[in-house]
Amino acid sequence: MASLFKQDIQILKGVGSKRKTLFKKLNVPTIGALLRFYPRSYEDWSSPRKIKDANLGAPCCIKATVVSSVKEKFIRRGMVLYKVYVSDDSDYMTITFFNNRFVKAKLKVGEEFLFYGAVRFNFNNYEMTSPNFISAKTELSMRPIYSQTQGITSRQIETAVKNAIELLPNVVKDPIPDEIRQKFGLCGLLFAIKNIHFPKNYKDLSVAQKRITFEELLLLQLGLAQIKINNRKENKFKIKKNFSDEFWKLLPFEPTKAQLRVVDECVADMMSNFSMHRLIQGDVGSGKTAVAAALCYSAIKSGCQAAIMVPTEILAEQHFNFFKSTFEKVGIKVEILTSSIPKSQKRKIKDYLEQNAIDVIIGTHALLSDDICFDKLGLIITDEQHRFGVSQRAKLVSKGFDPHVVVMSATPIPRTLAMIIYGDLDISILDEMPSGRQKIDTFFISGEKRLRVYKFIKKLIDEGRQAYVVCPLIDENDSEVFSAQQYAENLKNEFFKDYNIGLLHGKLTAREKNYIMNEFLLNRINILVSTTVIEIGVDVPNSVVMLIENAEHFGLSQLHQLRGRVGRGKYKSYCILISDIKNELTLRRFDTICQTNDGLKIAEEDLKARGPGDFFGARQHGLPDLHITGLIKYIDILSDSKNAAVQILNEDPTLSSEKNRVLKAEVDRFFGKINSSFSF
Repeated sequence: MASLFKQDIQILKGVGSKRKTLFKKLNVPTIGALLRFYPRSYEDWSSPRKIKDANLGAPCCIKATVVSSVKEKFIRRGMVLYKVYVSDDSDYMTITFFNNRFVKAKLKVGEEFLFYGAVRFNFNNYEMTSPNFISAKTELSMRPIYSQTQGITSRQIETAVKNAIELLPNVVKDPIPDEIRQKFGLCGLLFAIKNIHFPKNYKDLSVAQKRITFEELLLLQLGLAQIKINNRKENKFKIKKNFSDEFWKLLPFEPTKAQLRVVDECVADMMSNFSMHRLIQGDVGSGKTAVAAALCYSAIKSGCQAAIMVPTEILAEQHFNFFKSTFEKVGIKVEILTSSIPKSQKRKIKDYLEQNAIDVIIGTHALLSDDICFDKLGLIITDEQHRFGVSQRAKLVSKGFDPHVVVMSATPIPRTLAMIIYGDLDISILDEMPSGRQKIDTFFISGEKRLRVYKFIKKLIDEGRQAYVVCPLIDENDSEVFSAQQYAENLKNEFFKDYNIGLLHGKLTAREKNYIMNEFLLNRINILVSTTVIEIGVDVPNSVVMLIENAEHFGLSQLHQLRGRVGRGKYKSYCILISDIKNELTLRRFDTICQTNDGLKIAEEDLKARGPGDFFGARQHGLPDLHITGLIKYIDILSDSKNAAVQILNEDPTLSSEKNRVLKAEVDRFFGKINSSFSF
């Protein structure tokens, strides 16, 4: 099958130069890529329902006979409505089409068809609007639905896939070794490819999905393991000794056992024969910044420079203030570099960095400028690492000679999943909260109690506190979901007329965002209405309420991250979720977030509820495209694929044996477009 990745998609019947361009937009340039372009969903035509038995509002297949001729009605210019009546032995149904003149010729009275669409019941009548339909004589079970781009339909992609499958040989070389397939109950590749696209039933689809999900996770882990081996460079910045005891004495608080353990793990790496490449994962408020400072201290005391890159200027300012106040008493020079700093000052900073007159530089993407050079860059830390792309992290690393690298993340990920997603890194977990950290009380209420919440917030503001309000959207639209702009206007004009309301969202410039956050930090804004841009670690100790509107639109982990913006000071803090959605899954999620403040427990529940796919976004840029993982909820495959990867690598660490030759080729193809330094 590997050779099909070298065959241009244009050799397929019906794929000319124009359609080839459209397939390229879908990242499908070859026959092999098309076969690996899996459906995003399926239409199940295999089990037609009676009209009366249809699940109202949900897509389903109805088998019915046309009992009237198609009636044509002009609604307005450019809009023609076509209506036809069908029936089965349970009831009648009205079917409506818009601007589809072909239905008059196709839907003949007395003929039986399969109709696929959502059935609704209005005015004592069953209805279906613009369904797909085929003759009831057609043998069809499940129909694939593909992601599309303008100019090409799912049906056209389906036809191309059918033609591509015809090119498959009778025997396909399978990248997964026979003993691994047998051990974990996996089907062969040929069966999987055919049935992921055109399954006869849900059982065959499930078998195919399990196999392909397992394969993708296996390739991911093997590839990351190879990158980890390749990244094991000689330690050019070996730390002389662990200076952490000196550092902890500089702080006005005692470190947690978790902080002590994580720092010791990192320093041990920096004292070893190989450079450090480590992920530090810690819940919101677990003390990652202090850990970063401790590592910088040992690196600087050993003669190195350190660079810390963060995604926003406000976060850079927060880190700078902490590092400067901590280090200035021991003569360690700390500087900040952001796009807002004047050019004259930037030139000075550049010169000082080159002369090793700056020990720690804290900055945003400004650190990546070509004219920024270091004399002895030995340690790089990226905070909120998922906000940075592959090339950005790699560019910062290239400013040193194999420096130690730490990436920090506040996104809680279950350990099994973290070991897969971050398989190229060693992992340290901060699983303990500092003493004195406020427990945040979390409540879920319906919209009818909103006024009571406003009164509660007003009382706290009158006592000198502040509040966040988070909305899912920036702009007003036709939905019933609150937008940040409209919400801020409503608060100003109605309940909080005499208070200062701020508005923060992603369409603002960096300078505008920084200005608003500084105003909020200085308590010149009482309520900050925002989208999820405040999810990143902004620290406003005086803010004590996080009100989240339309909370059903946020995942569990995201709700937990937003909640972590309050409870950062000495005042009692609250998180209030407002939603009028009452379905069982949503209520269960709200119950979880109200019952626990433990990010890892919440992540585990998120994994059970939504499957592993959503967590891969935590890594963000750098992973190969995982085509199917987001569609699957086979949580057991995570551990099975991990066990398989360990077994294969224990027997053949470089995948150089003959039995792993096809597997090695597939790993290389899977990671073919990925820079080997993407981890950083």
